[in-house]
Amino acid sequence: MRRGIAAIGLTCAIVAGCASPPAKFYTLSAGPADLNAGTSKLAVVVGPISIPATVDMPQIVVTKGLNQVSADQFNLWASPLRSNIAQVVCANLAALLETPRVSSIASVSTIDADYRVAIDVQTFESSPGDAATLSALWVVRRVSDGKSTSGRTAVREPSSEKSYDALAAAHSRALKRLSEDIAAAIRALDRERS
Repeated sequence: MRRGIAAIGLTCAIVAGCASPPAKFYTLSAGPADLNAGTSKLAVVVGPISIPATVDMPQIVVTKGLNQVSADQFNLWASPLRSNIAQVVCANLAALLETPRVSSIASVSTIDADYRVAIDVQTFESSPGDAATLSALWVVRRVSDGKSTSGRTAVREPSSEKSYDALAAAHSRALKRLSEDIAAAIRALDRERS
């Protein structure tokens, strides 16, 4: 009887020791919003957005070296990365341009838009304890006459803490910088129109 109880106890200990840690979910966030925003009538549609295939998955992909990455099975994006990037850029642009009329391509017709923004994220690297790196090409097109301007934003945001929370925050800061560049291009095109 004692052997049976000991065997059951040993089996339970082994099973408990082999249990996987619970998955943790992370999301990107927009920069602080100005509560007095909303004075502009500009309408902006964001999309399409493309991201590298290597990071287009639920797992947070961590850069291990120059030619190696690893998909972390227990640290995941809470929503598809492409959708989360679109959501954050839309929220940032709404605050920066002081307009509530910023939406992703999936939710709004371009007929109602003044400007359309396409973003090609070429680099989205995650190095916990080091930095979040973002490189993106973008095009802003004025819908009324098709005039466009393009640019490239390259950002390396430090992430001194070796946590995924800090890494997601660093990526969020990088997306804010991308949004600032796009907002500046929209303002420049809008001044030309006036």
